Amino acid sequence: MTDSIFNLLKNSVLGKRFRNIGYLPRWIIFAIDVFIVFVASIITYLIIYTLTRLHYNYFGMATRYGLIILINSIFFLVYRTYSGIIRHSTFIDGVKLLTSTTTSYIFLLIINYAGRIFFDKHLFVTTGLFISYVISFLLLFLFRILIKYIFERYMNIEDKKKLINAVIYGADANAISVANALKTENPSRFKLRGFIDKFNQTKTSKSILNLPIINQSKKIHVILRSLKADALIIAEKSLSKEETIAIVEECLEFNFKVFTVPLITDWEDEKQISNKVKSFEIEDLLDRKPIILDTRSISNNLNGKTILITGAAGSIGSEITRQVLSFNPRKVIVLDQAETPLHNLRLSIDNINKNVLIRSVLADVRNKVALEKVFQKYKPSVVYHAAAYKHVPLMEENPSQAIYTNVLGTKNLADLSIEHEVERFVMVSTDKAVNPSSVMGASKRIAEKYVQTLHEKHRDDDNEIVTKFITTRFGNVLGSNGSIVPLFSKQILEGGPLTITHPDIIRYFMTIPEACQLVLEAGAMGKGGEIFIFDMGQPVKIIDLAKKMIRLAGFIPYKDIDIKIIGLRPGEKLYEELLNDTSKTLATHNEKILIAQELQDNYKNTHTATLELLKKMEHISNEEIVAAMKKIVPEFKSMNSVFQTLDV
Repeated sequence: MTDSIFNLLKNSVLGKRFRNIGYLPRWIIFAIDVFIVFVASIITYLIIYTLTRLHYNYFGMATRYGLIILINSIFFLVYRTYSGIIRHSTFIDGVKLLTSTTTSYIFLLIINYAGRIFFDKHLFVTTGLFISYVISFLLLFLFRILIKYIFERYMNIEDKKKLINAVIYGADANAISVANALKTENPSRFKLRGFIDKFNQTKTSKSILNLPIINQSKKIHVILRSLKADALIIAEKSLSKEETIAIVEECLEFNFKVFTVPLITDWEDEKQISNKVKSFEIEDLLDRKPIILDTRSISNNLNGKTILITGAAGSIGSEITRQVLSFNPRKVIVLDQAETPLHNLRLSIDNINKNVLIRSVLADVRNKVALEKVFQKYKPSVVYHAAAYKHVPLMEENPSQAIYTNVLGTKNLADLSIEHEVERFVMVSTDKAVNPSSVMGASKRIAEKYVQTLHEKHRDDDNEIVTKFITTRFGNVLGSNGSIVPLFSKQILEGGPLTITHPDIIRYFMTIPEACQLVLEAGAMGKGGEIFIFDMGQPVKIIDLAKKMIRLAGFIPYKDIDIKIIGLRPGEKLYEELLNDTSKTLATHNEKILIAQELQDNYKNTHTATLELLKKMEHISNEEIVAAMKKIVPEFKSMNSVFQTLDV
C-alpha cells in the first residue's frame, strides 16, 4: 500500500518536480528544525497538562515555551545542525543533533535552577524539560531519516538503474568501513549486495548492515552470479598478493569488474574512504614482491647535496625527482627541453618538500655550452641522466636524432661531470641496448660503452677520478611515455581496436615507482663502471595484457572491443633481453639488482669511433649512420628491412 502511494506520487507532476529539486537553502532547514522544536513543545505541554495538570504561571505559556525554542535555535546555530544535506544525512549529523539538543536541555536546567535559587521561582517543570528534550531530538532525527528514506527508495529510481551491483570481499572492520562509506557516497556508484567472508566456515546465516555474509565455500564467480552482482570490491586486508591476483583473474575470466581499496586508517572519514575505492589497475596485476630499499645508503648519497636530473619532465625523470625530494637534498635541478611538461612538473613538486630548493632549467642535453653554464652555476654532486629519445619507430626514421640526443647528450654530461668533479653519474638505460635490433637500442648501447670506457680510462691512467659512472638497465615501464599501457587505455576509451604488432610478442614490465626506486639504490651502491640490471619478474605476453586491460575496463575481448594484429614495426623484436650472450651476473645485497659482467671495450677505440660518428653526422645518410653504429656495436642486428643488408 505504502509503495503504491509513493509510486503514484513519484510519477505525478509534483513528484517529478520534487525529484529534480536542488538542495534546500540552509535557512529553510533551520526554520524546519525550529518548527519541529515548536511542535515538540506543544506535545510536551499536552502531555504534562493532561496527565498531571502541573504547571507554573510565573510567565505565560508563550514566554516559557518561546524561551525553549529560542535556546534550541541558538544551539542549532552554534553546532550548525542545519548545514548538512538532509537527503545525505550521516551518523555525524545525528551526533550534532544530539549534542545540540542535550546542550539546550542542560542550559534550560541551569536557567530553571538559577530561578529557583535566586528568585525562589520555577520557570519550568523539570520533567517537562526532559520530555521536551527527548521529543525534540526524536522528531529532528526522524525527520532526517524520513527524508533520506524517501529519496533513497522512491525518488532516485533512475539513478539506481545506473548503479553497479557489487559484493564486498571481506567482512572485517576494513570492509564494514568501506560499505558504510559507499552507502553514503554522493553521487552513488554502487548498490551493495552482500559480503564474502573467507574465514566464515559456518552455514548459519549472518548479516552486516542488513546485507548477507556469504562464506567462501564456492567459487567467487558463482557467488557473484547468485547475488546478481556485476562487480567485486576487494576490501580484505589479510589477502596476500598471490591470493588477490587469483581472485582478480577469476573475476576477469567471467567478465566481472574488480575494484580495490587500500588499507583504511582509523581517522579517515567516509568521503576519504569512498575516494579510495578504485578500479583494479593493470599495474596491480604484476606478480612482484614489494621492494625493500636500503634507505640509509640512498640518504647518505643524497642528503644535503645538489642533485641534477636530466629529462626530469619525462615519466621516469619526474618520478626520480619525486623520490629524490624525500631524501632531503639541499637543492634539486630539474632539466628538460620540453617547456610545458617541465612547467607542469614544477607545479606538482613544489610542495613535496619545502626544505629543498628547486630550480627549473630549460636546456637541451645536446647543447654543451648550455650544460656547462648549469654545472658552473649549480655545481651538482649527483647527476641522474634520464634524458633520451626512446620511441623505436621514430628513431628508425631519424637515426641522426637518436645519436645526437642519446649519444652526444650522454657524452656532454659525462665529460662535464668529470670536469666539475661530480661524485656520481647515474645513467638510465634500457634492455633494448642488449643485442640491439633498433637504432634506439644501439644508440643507448653506444652511450653505455662511452660511459663505461670513460671510467675505465681514468682508472687505468691512475688518475684520481672523482666521478663514479653507474649505468642502470631495465625493461618496459608500465605507464611511462610511449609505453603500451597508455596506448591501450586510449584505444579502449575510443572503443578499440587494440593494436598489437605480433601475437607472440612478450615484454618484461615494472612500475614507474619500482624502476625509479631501484635506480636510486643502484646509484647509491655503485662503485663505478658497473651496469646494474633489474629483476623484471616474469615476462608478459602482450596479447594477454591487452585482454586483461579490456576486461578490467568492463568489456569482453573480441566482442565489445577487438584486438588487431598489425605486424612488427621496424627495429622491433619479439622479446627483449637484459644480458647479451657473453655476459654473466653478480648478485648484490638487493635481490632485485644484479651487476652485469660484460666484456670491457677499449676507451680509445670507442671514443675515436664515437667522435668520428658525431663529426660526420650532418653529412652522411641514414644508411651510413647505421653502418657506422654497427662498427661501434657489432652485435647490432637491425630488424628494419631498410638497414638489414648494410655491411659492418
